[in-house]
Amino acid sequence: MKRLSVLLFFGLILSFNAFGQEKINWMTFEEASAATQNNPKMILVDVYTDWCGWCKKMDKETFTDDQVIAYVNDNFYAVKLHAEKEDRKFTFKGKEYTEASMAKTMRVTSYPNFVIMDATMENITQLPGYRQPQPFIDGLEGIVKRFTK
Repeated sequence: MKRLSVLLFFGLILSFNAFGQEKINWMTFEEASAATQNNPKMILVDVYTDWCGWCKKMDKETFTDDQVIAYVNDNFYAVKLHAEKEDRKFTFKGKEYTEASMAKTMRVTSYPNFVIMDATMENITQLPGYRQPQPFIDGLEGIVKRFTK
């Protein structure tokens, strides 16, 4: 009985810790477009696929890091884009796209890939490949310094 009480206690503590954790505020293209009109920020587009192991590693390790979460949420509108998804259609700058056709338009050919757009939603650069938390932040900081006034 004592063991069960100890296990339940630690389980309860771990569950509180998981609920308190912040997350990146992922948006759709439409939401990011509307948000940047009211409060201009750069857009971070995470282009991924379901079969991409490095994409899953980014989701599990980099995008759950407290410093990455804070930096991305403070400086970007974050968008997830599934590079092979054909069923969801959306309008962007007067043209209709699927997530797959948008990835092709952005010239993304490897995954994960992070397309950075300015506040007018023009592509300015890409950060291809898996990155651990601090190198990811460093790359984003360099882009923010280079492309913001």
